[in-house]
Amino acid sequence: MKKEDLKNKTTERLKSELKAIKIITGALIGVLTLLFIISIYGLIVKENNSTFIALIAVAISLSAILPIQFVNMKNIKNKLNVIK
Repeated sequence: MKKEDLKNKTTERLKSELKAIKIITGALIGVLTLLFIISIYGLIVKENNSTFIALIAVAISLSAILPIQFVNMKNIKNKLNVIK
């Protein structure tokens, strides 16, 4: 998120965006954890591993979104602290 975008938003808008990002990030962490668990279980128990290897690759790829979300949350929190 650009710093210029944060300057043009109201405090209420920043708080609502922070809350939304927290909820989305929490849901993403939950889904990725479940995907990892299912994939590892499938690799251990099932004979055909190709599907579960692909699922692990998807989970690893999607986990790259998390640092971006954490940076966005940090930027919004910093902006809210500056406003106070």
